[in-house]
Amino acid sequence: MLLAFFIYINNSSLIVKDSNEKPMLLAHRGLAQTFPMEGITGDTCTAERIHEPEHPFIENTLPSMKAAFEAGADVVEIDVHPTTDGEFAVFHDWTLECRTNGVGVTRDHTMEELKTLDVGYGYTADQGKTYPFRGQGIGLMPSLQEVLTAFPEKPFLIHIKSNDPEEGELLAQYLKNFSEARLTQISVYGGDEPINTLKEQLPDLRVMSKRTMKSCLIPYIAIGWTGFVPNACENMQLHIPEKIASWLWGYPTKFVDRMRDSNTNLILVKGDGSWSEGFDEPQDLESLPEHYQGGIWTNRIDRIAPLLKD
Repeated sequence: MLLAFFIYINNSSLIVKDSNEKPMLLAHRGLAQTFPMEGITGDTCTAERIHEPEHPFIENTLPSMKAAFEAGADVVEIDVHPTTDGEFAVFHDWTLECRTNGVGVTRDHTMEELKTLDVGYGYTADQGKTYPFRGQGIGLMPSLQEVLTAFPEKPFLIHIKSNDPEEGELLAQYLKNFSEARLTQISVYGGDEPINTLKEQLPDLRVMSKRTMKSCLIPYIAIGWTGFVPNACENMQLHIPEKIASWLWGYPTKFVDRMRDSNTNLILVKGDGSWSEGFDEPQDLESLPEHYQGGIWTNRIDRIAPLLKD
């Protein structure tokens, strides 16, 4: 009986004083065009099935990032690929054909070549009858250097799109050119191999992969009832699908506090977390715990920020 009482008291959020902090909002790819999630696979060209556009922004571009921050984003997520001339291109797809007028594998090009492409070329909301962004995205694929220079004080979550350990090495060498203060505003996630290499090179950088998630959450589920946070949970990025969040000791408030005390960014993802589901509609927010103060993943920062920031 005493043990059960201890577990309850040690993990209950009911007796934690509300700090009135607002959730941290993470804008996926900036302010982007969205698309139906039903039936998509890894090979689906999502640009060919977007919803009717409600704003003029194209994902992973400087204007979309600026719009996201102005709308209320605390962090913007971007995707990167190494280029053949030593840069990192900010672009989602492994290949160019879906979204642009280019062809081939993204990383097989120079940044100069990628700059000539129209990143709005492939978007259509009516099965190809019209292409509302065609011609508007020429030259808008930025380099990572351009992004971090354009927003020198803004936090970013960088997504490595491969499982190549060499990419972790390349990104580590790239990021070493920035100050320690700037690197505290940057987190990186991706495949196990590049993230492991990146962490070896930059041990203080917040990172996330399937391996780091498991190394944190499995022991936490086993012994977190005591209030103990495993060392593997320190200084990392942690994305939790809302369907499993309630399994975690102390969720929501004590778990959020424990991760924050461990210098870890906690981001809640909608549903089971598949295909980058986000809290994108007002009704999605109804499933959030009362006074939730962790991070939230959204594909529609323009809709969600006004509801949570006011």
